[in-house]
Amino acid sequence: MTTTLSAPVAGSLPPAPDAKIAMGWMHTARFLTTAAQLHHLPPIHVPEIAFVGRSNAGKSTCINTLTQQKQLAFASKRPGRTQHINLFSLGKHGVTDAVLADLPGYGYAKVSRSDKVRWQQVMVNYLVSRPGLTGIVLLCDPRLGLTELDEALLEVLRPRVEEGLKFLIVLTKADKLTRSEQAKILSITRLNAAGGEVMMFSALKKQGVDEVAQLLWQWAHPEQAAVAAAGALSDAAGAADASTPDADEDFEQN
Repeated sequence: MTTTLSAPVAGSLPPAPDAKIAMGWMHTARFLTTAAQLHHLPPIHVPEIAFVGRSNAGKSTCINTLTQQKQLAFASKRPGRTQHINLFSLGKHGVTDAVLADLPGYGYAKVSRSDKVRWQQVMVNYLVSRPGLTGIVLLCDPRLGLTELDEALLEVLRPRVEEGLKFLIVLTKADKLTRSEQAKILSITRLNAAGGEVMMFSALKKQGVDEVAQLLWQWAHPEQAAVAAAGALSDAAGAADASTPDADEDFEQN
């Protein structure tokens, strides 16, 4: 049976994407469906956010940490053996307002060449043509940096990023680096991020977890995020005006 998901009524979610709201939203993730071929995926009419990355980059761990569910995203004991696109629905009170897509890891040497070629084509087709694709999260091991395959993926994404596709590079396993090493790899990666954002992430130390969740919430709820941002700017402007001496009062005193 084909599943079609539609967007909820605007304004039905809280307007402020703080960490508590974002993490609570991520925790609503539930398995939706799995498919070995792109045309087997159901049509989705809510924002879809895809997680991609090399095998062993920590993709499944990142998804499970963000959703606070230990076994939501399957991590095979044999890297490169998970060869399906898995979709997870997000949304409170039974209303799906976004979908996460977990794509197979790439670049593992022990996968046959035919499997590599097939999945590279499936991934490229997904990234180029998937309707409703709102954002991409690229998982990268900072000790390896952006590999040739990662850079090739960035090139595939470039046209859609220029058209407004959101893009984030998550540098996983940050706990394995010193602070100075983290700062260095952040700077290097930002120079090569093709216009995307870059964040450090550690499932062990919970570093970057709130920040990534908040960003994904904003991607999935652009209208509410815009309202929240406008409110924050207004509050900041009001605070600045309140702290500025009144010109007329200064004139009268002089």
